[in-house]
Amino acid sequence: MAAATFQERRGQLKTYFDRTAVDAWARLTSTDPVGRIRATVRAGRDEMRSTLLGFLPADLGGRRLLDAGCGTGALSVAAAERGADVVAIDLSPTLVDLAQQRLPPRLAAGSIEFRSGDMSDPALGEFDHVVAMDSLIHYATADVVRVLAGYAARTRHSIIFTFAPKTPALIMLWGVGRLFPRKDRAPAIEPVGATALRRAIEREPDLRDFRIGRTHRVASGFYKSQALELVKR
Repeated sequence: MAAATFQERRGQLKTYFDRTAVDAWARLTSTDPVGRIRATVRAGRDEMRSTLLGFLPADLGGRRLLDAGCGTGALSVAAAERGADVVAIDLSPTLVDLAQQRLPPRLAAGSIEFRSGDMSDPALGEFDHVVAMDSLIHYATADVVRVLAGYAARTRHSIIFTFAPKTPALIMLWGVGRLFPRKDRAPAIEPVGATALRRAIEREPDLRDFRIGRTHRVASGFYKSQALELVKR
């Protein structure tokens, strides 16, 4: 089966998170009890969110931050509480609505502007920091680098994102998903080799003003994701 194009994959993701899996995703990102497998995913996501927030300055006062693929808004809220003015965007209007419902009545500092649409839209403006937690893991390496290059022109300090590290377990699941597609299956995760990704980033002319910074891999049961930081030189 041929790999999905960038636009095809975006459409699959929107349908999946807006219709197929919205109830399951709402439960996973809540504090409600979940099964053992989903509990490992929840714990992994919590660790990854903490990791990405740890790559940001402790004081985000006066900083503009893009939460690219904000989901139900947990990272947006945490960044705003540290003073950031956050633009939180997701393909799924349903998830954005849920994020708005979960927004605390008052934020200690900062602000959040929720939007649904294309997280790479240049019309979103310029930012001090861009964070993309698990929103690029469904795309091939070339598409990931292209999105990062688009952010680079509009980012003053850092771009922080995650990718699905290429491991034997992930490759096996990827292969099974392509051999036996099902309408209710989540859009495939695209395993990415860390070395190949670094080389692609270093070769991209539009990323020449950024250097590769910290990285951290989270493996929690069925959740496996790796954070990578790009820092403005």
